[in-house]
Amino acid sequence: MLRSHLAALTIVLLLVSAVQTRGEVAEATAIFLQIAPGARAGGMGEAFVALADDATATWWNPAGLAWMDKRELTLMHVNWLPTFHLSDLYYDFISYVNTVPDWGTFGVNVVFLNLGETERRDDLNNYLGTFRTFETAICGSYGSTITENTALGLNVKFIYSHLSDRGTGQEKGSGVATDFAVDLGILHKTVDPFFHFPLNFGANLSNMGPKMSYIDAAQADPIPTNLRVGLAWRVMDDGYNRVTFVTDLNKLLVRKHADGSTDPFYAAIFTAWTDEKYFKDGLPTKSFIYDIIMNVGAEYWYSDLVALRAGYWNDQLGKVFPITYGASFKVSTYRFDFSYISAGKGHPLTDTMRLSMTIGL
Repeated sequence: MLRSHLAALTIVLLLVSAVQTRGEVAEATAIFLQIAPGARAGGMGEAFVALADDATATWWNPAGLAWMDKRELTLMHVNWLPTFHLSDLYYDFISYVNTVPDWGTFGVNVVFLNLGETERRDDLNNYLGTFRTFETAICGSYGSTITENTALGLNVKFIYSHLSDRGTGQEKGSGVATDFAVDLGILHKTVDPFFHFPLNFGANLSNMGPKMSYIDAAQADPIPTNLRVGLAWRVMDDGYNRVTFVTDLNKLLVRKHADGSTDPFYAAIFTAWTDEKYFKDGLPTKSFIYDIIMNVGAEYWYSDLVALRAGYWNDQLGKVFPITYGASFKVSTYRFDFSYISAGKGHPLTDTMRLSMTIGL
């Protein structure tokens, strides 16, 4: 039987394979929450948690907002998964931040993923019209320093997933689900002990929230709780030339048991590290290390006018090793960013181009 939103679920599965290809992702829902916004970060191999110094910090690490002393707006539009040649498959992101003296910096962002229009068919394959599939999240952010060199940040987000406008047959629910989640971030600024270059450490524990249910509670799935930690190391800054190296490590904290059940997020934060598949005869296997995705990148700025970027990420379990490139130019209070992904022939992310604009207000 062709259910009304099975086609939409197929599209979401394609999205899963493109965003993160680890096994745990297929056990989570609302995967669009893992799509990394901002062409600047995209050009650096999607490593940004320890830099997080513009309006996209509302997604990458809200603690980075603490050192912003201005209002800033970022806009991004991406034709998602271009290899499928689907004009109605796209991703949009908007983020605004504003510093309030003596209070810290507040922000808000909205992400929207449009998955297109799908035909509805009955049990006999008769055409019953069409429906739209889309997902969105609205997030409020706050960041503030707790010491001279350390800041904390918090995100609170509302999630709406619309796979179909109604269920089919004996289904109790519909293809619509809502949820909420929180992120916690930290950013610490120091200098490295060898060369005394500025060195940042950042971490963001994102998407901590209850499971999402489209049909009934028994079929609820966890959202993609994720731990991201990283470093940003500025190795040159002579007033005209600035070079920064960044690296992130990502671990998805979703735990599914042999009977098909999944742990709630507050348990999976711990149990996802001790999954049986990571160990054999009591010893860790390669899967334990391979499940952690590494992102690395570099950024070069000349006089705050022009920037060049390159990056890479290593996903051993998914066997995906994309290379990224990026550039920026700045005119007055406007910064225009571009990035490109080369993920290999046939991969859904290949030829993805991100364009974003950041405006200082």
